[in-house]
Amino acid sequence: MFHPATSPPSLTTLILLTAFSVLSLNMFLPSLEHIALEFEVDYAIANLSIAGYLAITAVLQIIMGPLSDRYGRRPVMLAGLAVFSFASLGCLFAQDIRVFLGFRLLQGTVIAGMALSRTAVRDQYSAQKAASLLGYISMAMAVAPMTGPLFGGILDEVFGWRATFVFFVVGGFLLWWLTWADMGETNKTQSATIRAQFQTYPELLRSRRFWGYSFCLTFSLGAFYVYIAGAALVGGAVFGLSPAQIGAGVGIITCGFAVGSFLSGRFANRVPLTHMVIAGRLVAAIGPLIGLTLLALGLVHPISYFGAITLVGMGNGLTIPSANSGVMSVRPQLAGSAGGLSGAMAVAGGALLTMLAGAVLTAETGAVVLMVLVLACVLCSLVAALYVRWVDIRDPLPN
Repeated sequence: MFHPATSPPSLTTLILLTAFSVLSLNMFLPSLEHIALEFEVDYAIANLSIAGYLAITAVLQIIMGPLSDRYGRRPVMLAGLAVFSFASLGCLFAQDIRVFLGFRLLQGTVIAGMALSRTAVRDQYSAQKAASLLGYISMAMAVAPMTGPLFGGILDEVFGWRATFVFFVVGGFLLWWLTWADMGETNKTQSATIRAQFQTYPELLRSRRFWGYSFCLTFSLGAFYVYIAGAALVGGAVFGLSPAQIGAGVGIITCGFAVGSFLSGRFANRVPLTHMVIAGRLVAAIGPLIGLTLLALGLVHPISYFGAITLVGMGNGLTIPSANSGVMSVRPQLAGSAGGLSGAMAVAGGALLTMLAGAVLTAETGAVVLMVLVLACVLCSLVAALYVRWVDIRDPLPN
């Protein structure tokens, strides 16, 4: 374990890298108020550590994908984890909000853990086998958001908010060592030069499948972002729920996502990609349709409302692993670039849809409008999935 790895990484390593990338976003959410108080700034300024982080990860995915196609997944992953670990030290010892936010943005390099783990899987396996394994990896994306804020809140309550960044420092360096020892290079078709690689980009950008899968991913995740943006308003203003109950209502969509991801792991290896993607979109559409029907019938209850949303999470769990595999299979030699660009689209699209939800939701109409917005996102993703299926029927060979 003290020698650099030469064999492909284990599934456990890829799951840990993915989970840690998600934890880095939301684990210190309970500490934002304490961070604002210590640095004597408005809460909105402290919240830039979330909004700015999301923005930088979108940009970094566009950069890291091509770099991993040129130089390999391993060096980019190691570099991303190293920068994250030292940036975590900077956040830990920061005495000024500007220094803290600067190092917080540098922490965004840990997105390599999520983006390149997916690509490493696609490097090694067929599209359908990769979709199956990505289903199991995606379960980490469901568990981490549920457990991260709870763990971070406990650390803050017992030791103070800086304890979360101690965890990031230790975890970052440990994951760097694990990657060094377990993640051999999986990209066997590295570009000769950056220039040569970028000359192949038109092939990717002209691919109808790439754009179909990417828009499907963007709107699938967009439904999640829209729901997260409006669930607190609906839970509090419409149903009068306590903060803990609202948290449970927000978390229920990730429970559905975990179930759907598990089913993807079980069945994606035997079901064509587009069939899995479309099946997931249909399951996701059933949820808000049931919710809106119950609202129309006068049944306004938190269990029925949030329960219907569970199907959206399950549908995403069925769709996203296969769609990710599909987008990276369009041009296998550009798997990193394709994954990075589609990931950046999903983050940017999620941010725009979140802003839209915040602009149109009100306490009076929130329950119905939120469900309509979620349904609209799901239907847009379904159209994109059906478009990919149409392309497959008309043109079975890669574009």
